[in-house]
Amino acid sequence: MKIIQAVHSDDFKTYQTDKIRERFLLDGLKEANKANFAYAHYDRMVTGLITPTTDVVTLGTYDILRAEFFLERREMGIINVGGTGTIEADGTSYELDKMDCLYLGKGVKNVNFSSAVANNPAVFYALSAPAHTTHPTTFVKHADVFSAQLGSLETANDRKIARYIHKDGIQSCQLVMGLTILSTGSVWNTIPPHTHDRRMEVYFYFDVDDDQRVFHYMGEPQETRHLIVANHEAVLSPTWSIHAGSGTKNYSFIWGMAGENLDYADMDTIAVKDIK
Repeated sequence: MKIIQAVHSDDFKTYQTDKIRERFLLDGLKEANKANFAYAHYDRMVTGLITPTTDVVTLGTYDILRAEFFLERREMGIINVGGTGTIEADGTSYELDKMDCLYLGKGVKNVNFSSAVANNPAVFYALSAPAHTTHPTTFVKHADVFSAQLGSLETANDRKIARYIHKDGIQSCQLVMGLTILSTGSVWNTIPPHTHDRRMEVYFYFDVDDDQRVFHYMGEPQETRHLIVANHEAVLSPTWSIHAGSGTKNYSFIWGMAGENLDYADMDTIAVKDIK
C-alpha cells in the first residue's frame, strides 16, 4: 500500500509538476485481478481500486492498518464504475451494476470481489475511513439515490450530482460519498470552487475517453496549480485546497470526504473572480 504524507500549504507553493503528481495524484491503481490502495495522512483516508477479471479478489489487510482484517476499525464505501460485478460481504452477495454503491460498516471481516464477465470487468472504487461506531452494510442502486441537476450549458457545467453516503442517505461514521456526471457539452465541475477546513476530499475521475484529459485545479484559492488527469485516476485534496476541474470533453467523477461531519453542504465557497 502506498503511503502519502501530509503537505503544508506553504510548502506546496514551491512544488513543480513532478512533485505535485507524486504527492497528490493516485495513478496506476487499476490492475487486473488486484486490489491496490493508497493510505493518505489526510484524515487517514484509504483510496483504492479493486479490478477482478478472471479471479475473485479478496480484501486483505496491510501492515499500516495494524489490524487483523481491513475493516476491523474502518468503514468503506464502494462504487462500481465498470461492468456488472458482485461483492460478497460476510456471506451475503450484492450485485453492483455501473454506479451502484455498497457501504460496508466497521467489523465486516470477509469481503470478496468478482466480475460477471471477464472482458467487461467491474471496476470497484473504494474509500475507507476510520470508524468509531458501527453502521449496517447498505446497498443502493444508482437510480434510487437522491440526485440534483445543477449548473447550465451556458456556463458549461450542467451536471447531475448523486449523493450516496451522507447524513440524509446511507448512514456512516464519517464517510461522505457520491458522484457527479457532466452533460454533453459541459466540462467544468465544482464552480465556484470551495474548501472545507473540517475534512479532506478525494476526486476520482471516470468515463474519461482514452484520448481526453481533465485539468484538475488545486491549491489555496490565491495560489492555484493544476494536474492533468486521465481515466481512473484520483487526486487527493487537503483541507486547505480547492478542488475543481475542466475537461477536454465531458466526464464523470466520484467525490468522497472524511473528517469533522457528514454535512454535504459544509463548505467555504470562493468566488470565481477571487481565484488566482
